[in-house]
Amino acid sequence: QVQLVESGGDLVQPGGSLRLSCAASGFDFEKYTIAWFRQAPGKEREGLSCISTDLKTYYADFVKDRFTVSRDKAKNTVTLQMNNLNTEDTAVYYCRGTISTSDFWGPGTQVNASS
Repeated sequence: QVQLVESGGDLVQPGGSLRLSCAASGFDFEKYTIAWFRQAPGKEREGLSCISTDLKTYYADFVKDRFTVSRDKAKNTVTLQMNNLNTEDTAVYYCRGTISTSDFWGPGTQVNASS
């Protein structure tokens, strides 16, 4: 079974933090670049961050001061630490694994930043 599953989404107050995890199984996780995306109702899907097989990272400008991505190869997980959340961060968050012409998507986890 090839699978990516996100977890950690929750309801948080503005200014709060969440840690999202992407757990991989059924494929050679270490060979895949893992990226985080989000999509809010009425908005286009946004790329947030990615981490390569050699641990190079990239962040979209609008999250780079608040979000941090990391990966634990031994546990087949990638983490997105999100700090200082605001209402604009409310969305479904997805992880994606890519290599060559193949990609896998998780089902998403809901983040709600509101009072």
